[in-house]
Amino acid sequence: MQRALGAYLTAGLVITGAGVLVVPPAQSVAAHAQVLLAGAESSLGDGTALVMGASFIATPSQGWLNAFDKLYLQPHGFTGDMRAVTTPESLYPFTGPFSMTFDTSTAQGQQIILDAIKEQIAAGVVSHDNPVVVSGYSQSSTVDSLLMSRLAAEGVDPNDVHFVLLGDPSNPNGGLLERFAVPDGNTPDATSLGLTFSGATPSDISPTDIYTYEYDGFADFPKYPINLLSDLNAYLGIVFNHIAYLGLTPDQVDNAIQLSTSTADSLTNYFMIESPSLPLLDPLRLIPVVGNPLADLLQPSLSVLVNLGYGSIDNGWSPGFADVPTPIGFLPPQSVLDQVPDALLNGLQQGVQDAFKTLMDPTNYQLISPETMDYVLGPIINSATAAFNLDGSQDDISNYLSAFLAGAANWFTQGFGELSFTHTGLPAVDMASALLFTLPPLALELFNTEMAAGNPLDAIGEPLAALVGLAPLMLVGALL
Repeated sequence: MQRALGAYLTAGLVITGAGVLVVPPAQSVAAHAQVLLAGAESSLGDGTALVMGASFIATPSQGWLNAFDKLYLQPHGFTGDMRAVTTPESLYPFTGPFSMTFDTSTAQGQQIILDAIKEQIAAGVVSHDNPVVVSGYSQSSTVDSLLMSRLAAEGVDPNDVHFVLLGDPSNPNGGLLERFAVPDGNTPDATSLGLTFSGATPSDISPTDIYTYEYDGFADFPKYPINLLSDLNAYLGIVFNHIAYLGLTPDQVDNAIQLSTSTADSLTNYFMIESPSLPLLDPLRLIPVVGNPLADLLQPSLSVLVNLGYGSIDNGWSPGFADVPTPIGFLPPQSVLDQVPDALLNGLQQGVQDAFKTLMDPTNYQLISPETMDYVLGPIINSATAAFNLDGSQDDISNYLSAFLAGAANWFTQGFGELSFTHTGLPAVDMASALLFTLPPLALELFNTEMAAGNPLDAIGEPLAALVGLAPLMLVGALL
């Protein structure tokens, strides 16, 4: 184990010393649908899709509905109607001091979407062949995850509901709310923040499709967060990848890798959309002329070190089954660490070739190169265009802005009602409280669990890994 630790630290030190909305041709969308339906159990039918927003977006716009439909529903055979559903989508402290907490926001969201589902069923238009399709994106994916276990108790046949989730923080193998649900199977909560690490999205209740964009720090967080390089890449993945799902192309979604599950007849399909660039290098790619060649030089070797945080040298996701809840660990297996030296050397050689190729490309010398647009700016611009209805009329944009502001006002109207001695609504105070009163008991429980299992190194390493993994998010939250 000392050899493993040494190799891991050595690998870490190596690295230390304007766009338009693309509308794809119909053939591309049709091919996309054919590929996905080949792996799906059935078409989504022609019923109603209930579409929620995401954190910061209480009411999805018409552009949001259109993009979600085109990219993630039509390819599964959906031919029905879209309906926007307003849910709170507050995320204290990132939505501001005194705003509604995540736990309260998701609890209210569950009731709202449950009522909307029951309304569809009561109308007599729902069947197994034409289920209610419920979308989730970011926070609303967690709303769906928590709701699934309630369906039967609420008199809803789970087979009458089909979930399609994007950027799921409750992803069983990668979601932030499962990675830190430790010790394994627990649901620790930070009372001062109103945040519970609620664990994994169930995989065996309702038919579900989950899409994850590689390196999305909310949905694809490293398994071994002691790797700070991997953590920083994941947090930058929140900035560049987590917000980009609605701005991807049908080809990117079409080429998503369907991840393996522990059972062949799983009700849930997991799709990983590969990222063309490390989020850690995306800021560099924004620099004209020199940015992309330097990023291309660094990416192959840097990817090895980043992917090591997932227990791999090849991919930015954990190699275990996608449906198995997988919390954090301390160090990757020795068999993976042994591959690092050769992989770094190969990456260096590949980087030189990639950088030279980019330098020889005349388009690299544009103010905004096609590579920068394709890798970084395009998905973000397209996603923002869809989310905020920017390709609509002036009235469309104005109406959506009014809806957005109404949703934001609700965060604070309800957030003030949550204030207490333990939750002050002041980010710096509440983050400090979590640091002092939430993390130490969690670290102690991890220590005792691993010591009881006869793993003294993990007993020390896993609490340290948890602190390292959460520290950047806590620091940013405290500054808001």
